Amino acid sequence: MKEEFLHYLWKYSLYDPVSLADGDGNPVIVLNPGEYNRDSGPDFFNARILIAGTEWAGNVEIHTRASQFNTHGHNLDHAFDNVILHVVAEKDTEVCNAKGEELLTAELNFDKMLYLKYVDLVNNPCAIACRDEIENTDRFLLRCWLHSLLIERLEVKSEAVLKIWESTGNDWDETFYRVLSRYFGFRVNTEPFEMLATALPFKIIRKHADNRLQIEALLFGSAGMLDEGLFKNALSDKYYLDLIREYKVLSSKYSLRPIHGWLWKFCRLRPVNFPTVRLSQLAALLSTAGGLFSRTLAAGDAAQLKKLFAVSASEYWDDHYVFGKKSKRSGKNTGDQASDILLINAVIPMIYVYGTTHNDRKLCDRAIDFLENIDSEKNSLIRDWESAGLIPESAYYSQALLQLTENYCRRRRCLDCRIGCGVISSGKSLKSSSQLSLEP
Repeated sequence: MKEEFLHYLWKYSLYDPVSLADGDGNPVIVLNPGEYNRDSGPDFFNARILIAGTEWAGNVEIHTRASQFNTHGHNLDHAFDNVILHVVAEKDTEVCNAKGEELLTAELNFDKMLYLKYVDLVNNPCAIACRDEIENTDRFLLRCWLHSLLIERLEVKSEAVLKIWESTGNDWDETFYRVLSRYFGFRVNTEPFEMLATALPFKIIRKHADNRLQIEALLFGSAGMLDEGLFKNALSDKYYLDLIREYKVLSSKYSLRPIHGWLWKFCRLRPVNFPTVRLSQLAALLSTAGGLFSRTLAAGDAAQLKKLFAVSASEYWDDHYVFGKKSKRSGKNTGDQASDILLINAVIPMIYVYGTTHNDRKLCDRAIDFLENIDSEKNSLIRDWESAGLIPESAYYSQALLQLTENYCRRRRCLDCRIGCGVISSGKSLKSSSQLSLEP
């Protein structure tokens, strides 16, 4: 049996309260189970219990067997001196704290079917362990949980953004440029886009915001794509030669060192997603007059935000996917799906973290509102939830479901999930113990 299951029982009082008693048979009445502690120290802080008319306040430590208190070295750790109750599934010995005082140890009695349900859930081979029982989850509880998951996901992304912000000397424009560049890689080219944004500071791009050709020269040149050995068919291409000429001047002026052109991946990508096309689209964004990040913060609704990030590659790319090789003519705009991915993963988290950093609740709420007005993502993880009966109405819900998948379902953290807790405590359709082949 896992200790975390006992934590779950204690936290939600899913045990027989009558069974809790001290060595003299006096009932232990739990007034407050305490605050769950995931860090070092006792499992629950600031608990309150009542024994024979005397109220005790302190911490609670939980183990599957009482002897584990000593095995884990708590008997030598003064951080456990304030433990008022040692809760166990099996009391196999008496234990003392570091001061030599015997701890009150009580066995926790509970419905064994709860544990069988827990084992059934965490051993389910399906990607979504509770998929067959989600429909029984209270809709209000589900929506509240998904909102919490969305905020959790935004906060995780905020931590990553803040690390970049600190590394840039608290420069929001530079941070936005780096975050935006990263997601222009669309997974396959994430790393080279990150390297490019580091090699070519935004402060240099900003000086040439009114010249699209120079911004493209800076981006393609710093990306290593103007290396003569990379696109041999382009050596007589006027546009390509113009970029080389511009980059030679600019790289000398700013002492730029390009990254290696071979880092970029073209294989197994749709041509419209080639990094050459994406770099030209990024140049279109970076040449936005008035500052891209300030205009982003000023967007009042999702429609304005989408319009701001709906850009096209330069005219050369209308009939090219790579330098020097013509193709069937077609405009290379970012497209609704690509724009939405950029907004969901880069733009909106930046708005949210800027709002939290400046204690601007309205800006944070606006970021969340943007997600409610952007279509749900379409990928295999979301299709799993749709097949289980949870169809996200917008990116607000698809982001929450991705957080649920990545941080709870995959790790089988069912006891930390409100859906999982509800399924375990409901006692619905349990398998027989003979079918539970593996204990977690």
